[in-house]
Amino acid sequence: MAQTPFYRLPYGARRDLLAQKSHLTIQQLAKIAARQRTADADLIENYLTTYGLPEGVAVHLRVNGKTMAVPMVTEEPSVIAAASNGGRLLTSEQGIATTVERREVMGQIVLSHVPDRTGVKAWLTAHQDEILKVANAVHPSLLGHGGGARSLRIRCIPPHWMSLDLFIDVGEAMGANLVNTICEAVANYLKEHLTVNVLMSILSNYATHSLVTADVAVPVDQLATKTIDGRTVAQRICDASDFAEHDPYRAVTHNKGIMNGVDAVVLAMGNDWRAVESGAHAYASRHGSYQSLSHWWLKDDELHGELTLPLALGFVGGATRVFPLVVINQQIAQITSARELMGVTAAVGLAQNLAALRALVTEGIQHGHMQLQLKSLALSVGATPGEVPAVVGRLRGVTQPTTAQAKAALLAVREVNLKK
Repeated sequence: MAQTPFYRLPYGARRDLLAQKSHLTIQQLAKIAARQRTADADLIENYLTTYGLPEGVAVHLRVNGKTMAVPMVTEEPSVIAAASNGGRLLTSEQGIATTVERREVMGQIVLSHVPDRTGVKAWLTAHQDEILKVANAVHPSLLGHGGGARSLRIRCIPPHWMSLDLFIDVGEAMGANLVNTICEAVANYLKEHLTVNVLMSILSNYATHSLVTADVAVPVDQLATKTIDGRTVAQRICDASDFAEHDPYRAVTHNKGIMNGVDAVVLAMGNDWRAVESGAHAYASRHGSYQSLSHWWLKDDELHGELTLPLALGFVGGATRVFPLVVINQQIAQITSARELMGVTAAVGLAQNLAALRALVTEGIQHGHMQLQLKSLALSVGATPGEVPAVVGRLRGVTQPTTAQAKAALLAVREVNLKK
């Protein structure tokens, strides 16, 4: 008799099989069971348990004249602290200004081995109105809400491909499934009228028609530290920004810092952070080499910063309907539309970037990081929340504290507590 495929086994059988093969202990199984959520079992294949990440709130952020708290989901200790610190530096009357010129998702119908690309391009160009009508007939309700297919583009890609690109206003949704459905309908239309080989029909996560820009001006005096004046700090930030535009090794880490904030907001708002990451890094390479996504420059007595990102985020639909915290997080951030979500997300990325650059060119990135890492280290060796401050206090003078030193500090703290 053929063995039952793993995905068809009942939940208990899958869990027990994994426990047997992996030699899980009773305590480990109890942790898996404690995090099991029945509602999550239908979201993914071979569900085992629910893996949680901490959610916090970035404060001091002022975006388009409105002060807000922004929920962020991340496991990295310094991310939310950096976003809040950056926001504190950017709390002018306007704060961070954001603009979204348009919000369209692109879908591709890819044709392969096209013998007469000139002729096919001419036909597609002549019939673009009909193609857009076919696209809009798929979801007529989208037109009723002011959305729909807006335009198309034809690209010939060597040696033998063509891409028919549809740009679609998907309303308040992220729109992946909607765009895919529209693309497949248009592909069927092309097959009926042309002798072409349709290789695939799918959206692109390179959202160049969903760009958001965040910009800010900071008085240099706000950037001063205890030992370095504000103008010097500002000039160092500009130098660091320029270096990231010329060196891809630095640019990757520069952009990773931006995406620390962006990804954390995207996760908290129930959107696809993997799509955002892919699009952002492609955009960083748009000039032929990988460069920084942000740019900082000094003008008179102000440090100016600008960040542009492709962010095709959704405010409704998809995972936003599945996870109840998303709606709560939208309410906490006072976000009421997809465009507003795009702006706030980019603003957090810019604030994150400023905080990281300021720390990097002054006291060094590790000074602030280590204060937060010490808490994680204390927790990792078994310290309770009540014991963490005392353990951290004992480790603070150690240059590079190890797990062994953290355990020793915890034992010392507990010995002191026993004597009280």
